[in-house]
Amino acid sequence: MNKAMLVESMAKITKLPKATCKECLEAFVSSVGSALKHNKPVVLTGFGTFQVIRRKTRVGINPATGQKMQIPSKKVPKFKPGKALRGLVS
Repeated sequence: MNKAMLVESMAKITKLPKATCKECLEAFVSSVGSALKHNKPVVLTGFGTFQVIRRKTRVGINPATGQKMQIPSKKVPKFKPGKALRGLVS
């Protein structure tokens, strides 16, 4: 499902115009992104948790040359699904 399909699905469920649903989705994505930018987790009970984790520095291998190289540490977003969401999938 892509963004347009999600907006269409939201519009069918809520019976709101697609433009309104698109604005809501964009506001949600923006709000989550802003919170993660400030290292604040976003917890949606039953759905899951968005948070920022720091990956440690590690050694990798350059596939072109085969040489070992240092991969620096960095912060990355992570999503951990909640119990209700996991139950829907299984």
